[in-house]
Amino acid sequence: MTRSRFALGLVCVAVPLGLALLGPLFAGGPGPRSLSFSLGDGHPLGTDFVGRDVRRQVLLGGRTVVLTALAATALACLVALPVGLTAALTRVRRLEELLMRPLDVLLAVPSLLLILLVASVFSPGATGLALLVAMVNVPDAARVVRAAAGAAAARPAVEALRMQGESRWRIAVGHVGRANLRTLAADAGLRLTGVLYLVSTAAFLGVGVAPDAADWAVMVDRNRTGLFVQPWAVVVPALLIVALTTGTNLLFDAALEKTPRRKGRRP
Repeated sequence: MTRSRFALGLVCVAVPLGLALLGPLFAGGPGPRSLSFSLGDGHPLGTDFVGRDVRRQVLLGGRTVVLTALAATALACLVALPVGLTAALTRVRRLEELLMRPLDVLLAVPSLLLILLVASVFSPGATGLALLVAMVNVPDAARVVRAAAGAAAARPAVEALRMQGESRWRIAVGHVGRANLRTLAADAGLRLTGVLYLVSTAAFLGVGVAPDAADWAVMVDRNRTGLFVQPWAVVVPALLIVALTTGTNLLFDAALEKTPRRKGRRP
């Protein structure tokens, strides 16, 4: 079961990721435009709302949404992990409050609203959108890390390691982080799904990308009016986004099943 889940997840991730990375190399020139939402006439997947070839748009449109989502997820986890571990392991109450209370304030603001507010002042590109999405994901990611690490940090083993003079780094990463690896990996998989949704929604609203850009999320939004006339312009990019999120979670599930669970000692 684990192997089949891993294989299915690998295929689901490889297709959109491969198209995002290598698609522009095979896209070719723009070519002449045809009628809007038409099928055939040299266009295997038909045309979009302005008569562009959907196949070419699909090959060009994955790099922004996929790489932005992956970068935002990785950045959010890289920031949240040390913050959450430090808050869980510190014995200084003021330091914990200093780390977590500003994040609580940020957590109270809806993510999409915050992105739109910042975008109304600045015009973020793909890099700016990745930073914004990462920023709004740090608060709840840090709280998950802190909650998961807090239970492990309260165990007698951690106190014994402190008394033995082990470094804080080894205690945090080697023991507490390792004990919560399954929880943190599962959260990362779910977070990528949420980040993809947020990046796609922001792209629908024109944040980070041009309204007519070759982007899978923009394609779904701009071509939805022709869904029942020429469905491929909506269905193909939507399926690629769904495949990436589903495949990522399948890979995490398969990897977590192979990770041995810690067994409690029997008296």
